[in-house]
This record gives sequence, structure tokens and C-alpha cells, in this order.
Amino acid sequence: MTNLDLIDRKIVAELMRDATLPIAQIADKAGLSQTPCWKRIQKLEASGVITGRVALADPTKLGFGLTVFVGIEAPDHTSEWREAFAKATGSIPEIMEIYRMAGEIDYLLRVAVADMLAFDRLYKRLTDAVPIKNVTSHFAMERMKFTTAYPVDTLSR
Repeated sequence: MTNLDLIDRKIVAELMRDATLPIAQIADKAGLSQTPCWKRIQKLEASGVITGRVALADPTKLGFGLTVFVGIEAPDHTSEWREAFAKATGSIPEIMEIYRMAGEIDYLLRVAVADMLAFDRLYKRLTDAVPIKNVTSHFAMERMKFTTAYPVDTLSR
């Protein structure tokens, strides 16, 4: 982890909560004046701590009402298969996140689609694109908690 002081943590925490806050408000919450605060934000961006600023949207209101967590078991662990898998999954925009895992499954995908028919199309597209040993799908019934903000301002040093 990058060595952040308490002021950097406060700045990052505020930006993760609301990236549209004016610099003056962020500076006030971090205990700084505007110019030093702005310089710290620029430094945090340059160092890769802050990787981007985005607007969050409600998936259901955008027509992506079904979230599916898909476990993938690879048929082998060669670099060729990994490259083919990365290419196949990279070309499917409904695959929102991919994690290489330790344990029973090799990869975990978070997929956002409109409905079961859309998921079936995605499933066929993925399994036609790359050999897969096993696919296990888990359908989310309710999103009970969602955040993109890491609790950096609550970490003890």
C-alpha cells in the first residue's frame, strides 16, 4: 500500500464519497487551504492512488436488472488459455469485473445483464469463445450493500 498520511486519507475518502465536491470543501474537511489540497490531489492522481473519477448509476434504471456472479474453472492454466480468456471476456461489456481466484474456482466474474435471456446469450458467447472446464452461476436476488469507497479514513496507522 502507498504510504498515505492522515490528510491524504481524508482527501481520498472525501473524493470516494463524492468526487464532485468543490476543492474548498475537500480542503476544509482535510484541514488544509485550497492550494495545498489541490496539489495533494494532483500528487495522488499522478502516483496512481486516485485512478479516475466517475459517476455511479443505478443498474436497474439503465436496464441491467440482473446481476450474476459466475465462477469459471479453467481446463488448463497455460498462458495461451489465459490470453484467450482475457480476450474473450474483454470483448463482452456486460462482464463488469473479473478476479483470478485461489480455491475451487479459477475466475470470478460479476456480470450485469437485463434478464435471464440476456445472460443466456452472454453464457453462449463466452463458452463458444474459449474452452471452459466448468461454469457456475449465482444470481443475485437483492443488492443489500454497495459501495466503491474503501474505508481509508478508518484505517489505523
